[in-house]
Amino acid sequence: MSLLGKLFGLGGSQTDAVKVLSNQEFKEGMKKKNAQLVDVRTPGEFRQGHYKNAKNIDFFDSTNFMKQFEKFDKEKPLYLYCRSGMRSHKAAIKLAQAGFQEIYDLQGGYR
Repeated sequence: MSLLGKLFGLGGSQTDAVKVLSNQEFKEGMKKKNAQLVDVRTPGEFRQGHYKNAKNIDFFDSTNFMKQFEKFDKEKPLYLYCRSGMRSHKAAIKLAQAGFQEIYDLQGGYR
């Protein structure tokens, strides 16, 4: 079990699906043909600037957050980011628990 798994009380397979990437690694990875790119900030933050081709799914929209990910392929790489890395990390854990296999989280966020 990973350190994160121990800290958050999660099974190893859930946190093993999540990898935190540096800014450069993230930018290279999201260029891949099958990459799914999601900004989990609020719509207002998204309008202030975002990565090209990113989908905006607001982490704080508890009613629709997980429902919107039903349209995504759990087998394809999922790249997540937010402002500072906190929301995207929490989102990554939730999505790993929901069965997403390959999740990449931007270290330090978009700022």
